[in-house]
Amino acid sequence: MISFSSFRTIIIAAGLTSLASVSHAQENETPEADGFPQCIERLQQQARNAGVSESTTVDILGQTKPLPKILGYDRNQPEFVQTFTGYFSKRVTNWRVDKGREKLAEHREFLSKLTQQYGVPAHYLIAFWGLETNFGGIKGKIPTIAALTTLACDKRRSEYFSDELVQALLLLERENLVPKDMIGSWAGAMGHTQFMPTAYMKYARDGDGDGKVDLWNNELDALTSAAHFLQNLGWQTGFRWGREVLLPDSFDYQLAGKSQPQPLSFWSEKQVTQVSGKSLGDSDLKAALLIPAGHKASAFIIYPNFDVILRWNNSEYYGIAVGHLADRISGHGNLSKPLPDLPNYTVAEMQQFQDKLNKLGFDVGEADGILGPATRKGVREFQVTIGLIADGYPSLETVEGVKQAPLNVVQEETTEILESIEN
Repeated sequence: MISFSSFRTIIIAAGLTSLASVSHAQENETPEADGFPQCIERLQQQARNAGVSESTTVDILGQTKPLPKILGYDRNQPEFVQTFTGYFSKRVTNWRVDKGREKLAEHREFLSKLTQQYGVPAHYLIAFWGLETNFGGIKGKIPTIAALTTLACDKRRSEYFSDELVQALLLLERENLVPKDMIGSWAGAMGHTQFMPTAYMKYARDGDGDGKVDLWNNELDALTSAAHFLQNLGWQTGFRWGREVLLPDSFDYQLAGKSQPQPLSFWSEKQVTQVSGKSLGDSDLKAALLIPAGHKASAFIIYPNFDVILRWNNSEYYGIAVGHLADRISGHGNLSKPLPDLPNYTVAEMQQFQDKLNKLGFDVGEADGILGPATRKGVREFQVTIGLIADGYPSLETVEGVKQAPLNVVQEETTEILESIEN
């Protein structure tokens, strides 16, 4: 039987061979073009049933035209896989840190009251605001009603966007808005905090006491709404999001992953420390370890509030960016390790990589081209079989190992290794 450890000696000359690029929707695509009037009739009835007035149902929804470019945005897939380096470097910038500190100082007294009322520290509210819209600088310019109507009349996610459209119409009436003032992202997110209509209706709050809830133009309303939203998502007062940590040279990277939380005492026993070298302590607080960019880059311990951040935006990269930006705004330093230069894989290449891992018996879920938790878990298991550091990151060496792996050999050796681990 071929020794799979030999893959460590393969000379890597290049990454995966590119597949045909993922096709993009044409910007002139129209949702159910022949059935748009019928869709409007359906949406009007749904709006009436929800309590939207007849005048809004007829004069606003009834006159709405589709925005074909919206489907192009919805269908469009990135050409390259989003890496932690690419994501983080564009979002946690010195400009955002400096601007965030300015906003923290500007609203300090008001933010202190919010923290007392909702339990969410000010620097987190500022970090969310910074990442969502650059502190109000980039709120989107697409008409919300038209965008949501277009998506509601498209089969892909019709039910979800139909509900959001109805809530947008109810919001328009509740706040005495006019359609031209309701603008935001192509998917219907609005204002400083980029709330979808349902979140706006349920969680937005009047921060300055003027009797209106205006997330487009009123920073105090936006900050109050963010605090109320996070409180309702389950923010635990007195706890942070997580922190960067240092790992010992002998660390078992198979312990990493959001799905494997352990008490802090467990991580202390494994010689995981704060960046300063200080112990994590012997608390029974559950925490998981994330290795988003391989073993040579920063590692992070995450606490339960990290899950709350992900309920705002379900991306581990987003969660780390929010947490670290909040830390920087509050006065902490940069990451202890530089962001690594990582391979650029196309989405098609990553799909091919995931498909091969699945065939090898390492379950990474759907081959969707997204480097998510399931893929990293499968990568870690594969790396064990060929003697690499099992950090879950698809390095060139790992990817080439997957490409070269004969299916029957890998399956036999994987079974033997996993059985030895279980025993």
